[in-house]
Amino acid sequence: MSSVITLLTDYGLEDGYVAACHGVIAGIAPQARIIDVGHLVPAGDVRRGAAILAQTLPYLPAGVHLAVVDPAVGGNRRPVAVEAGGRVFLGPDNGILSWAVRAAGGADAAYELTNKDLFLENVSPTFPGRDLFAPVAAHLCTGRAVADVGPPMPVDRLVTLPAPTCRLRDGTAEGEVLSVDRHGNVQLSITASDMAELGVRLGDTVAVWLGRRQVAVPYRETFTAVPPGDLVAFTDSAGLVAMAINAGDASDRLGLPPGAHVRLSPGGR
Repeated sequence: MSSVITLLTDYGLEDGYVAACHGVIAGIAPQARIIDVGHLVPAGDVRRGAAILAQTLPYLPAGVHLAVVDPAVGGNRRPVAVEAGGRVFLGPDNGILSWAVRAAGGADAAYELTNKDLFLENVSPTFPGRDLFAPVAAHLCTGRAVADVGPPMPVDRLVTLPAPTCRLRDGTAEGEVLSVDRHGNVQLSITASDMAELGVRLGDTVAVWLGRRQVAVPYRETFTAVPPGDLVAFTDSAGLVAMAINAGDASDRLGLPPGAHVRLSPGGR
């Protein structure tokens, strides 16, 4: 197993939670290289965490990918390890891993984490990231087999988040807000290739349908291509259409939270 551990959480950076996880890993596998994917996922936002992990995965080396965004911490959801595409994903079985697992080619095997020999001695019901997931990740980096973490489980029993919706029909692209970042930029499930299929090119204007309301938005290469305070649509670094306001918050102005449905079409008044 690779000595790389990637870590994604909603723990924030104000407290010592992330440092505690780092410390546990260092104590068990001092040779491990930890890559912090991020720790500012909005609290309990499993969907946002799943999107970040899946979109970052192509740029991460193979290794152990630990993701803990768990609004039901202390509940009865299972801690799991999933093998996919030569990688191991660790986290609560609440869908946080599902989009990344799919991006890695789909689950090859899955296991429920039950082997207490791989946990810290005292496992807090409110901090499994430190006491359960971090030590298991570290042990895997020391050469323990994934099968040692606990009994296998059918991969079709893993909790999966619904795939983001996107379809083209009648000259429009119908999608949803996949995520909203800390700047208020709105990432859609509509791709740049969808826009090209509609005949939309850079420099065009697109009609954004928000329910019965229509907004005309320029389609540009970057958000700085419009004056401060103006709306713009562009293709983001994940190849998805995003809407932003130069020096502003598009989610707030448009009233578009994650999961909201959006339609795009060429033109716009």
